Amino acid sequence: MSGDAGDAPDGAGAEDPREDEQYHLEVASGDVADSVLLPGDPERVPKVTDEWDDAAVVAEHREYRTATGTYDDTPISVTSTGIGSPSAAIAVEELARVGADTFLRVGSCGAIQEETDIGDLIITSGAVRQEGTSSEYVREDYPAVADHAVVAALAAAAEELGYDYHVGLTASTDSFYAGQSREGFEGFRARGATEDIEELKAAGVLNFEMEASAILTLANVYGLRAGAVCTVYADRTTGEFRVEGERRAARTASLAVAKLAAMDERVDETGADAWHAGLGI
Repeated sequence: MSGDAGDAPDGAGAEDPREDEQYHLEVASGDVADSVLLPGDPERVPKVTDEWDDAAVVAEHREYRTATGTYDDTPISVTSTGIGSPSAAIAVEELARVGADTFLRVGSCGAIQEETDIGDLIITSGAVRQEGTSSEYVREDYPAVADHAVVAALAAAAEELGYDYHVGLTASTDSFYAGQSREGFEGFRARGATEDIEELKAAGVLNFEMEASAILTLANVYGLRAGAVCTVYADRTTGEFRVEGERRAARTASLAVAKLAAMDERVDETGADAWHAGLGI
């Protein structure tokens, strides 16, 4: 507890500036910006902040590492979530409780359409909720959709950076192996694995990953905004896997946060109810 013990014996009457410190993330009010990037791997946090004007780690606990700084003079934070929707949902819950309102998942994915190549970006417009976390919040037919302004900012950022990208649907799963129609140990194949991936491909789903649908669902339930951008590491149509363009998603999302700040200013200036293309970026 902070405060002058001479003014408040035994801390009585002293206000604890970290009284709302969160249990898992160990962040408190003032630690994070309004917009937070959400990679999975804690080791990606310094790779994200390397692209910023400045940054400092403000908390580190379990799989959650949080840093805050600025990008293009715009306040921005990053918090690693670990793998999967359960831990990603904890991150969204606790970040929202200390003031964050915009969440951009950044990571890697496996692409299932022929038009996508390794190193391309996939910007999620909506997600198939093939994970169990979001169903504990809301009925299963509730849609996991990205905020339209976040999608527009991510696409504009990818264009400006000259990256190949695709906008469309993502399937989020609880299992990297069985849930994404991969072989398990000793060649195990989950029931319906072949049929499941073919159905998703036929329906135009672009990629597999493990967190987007929960992040999008929670954001919508809580009246926040969210989106996702992932770099393709695995081409499931050819069987090729290669780590290429590792920093592209983070660069794109960081620039998108700056663009969102400008978009929000235009909304405030014009008195519009929400950002739309006519307001520009």
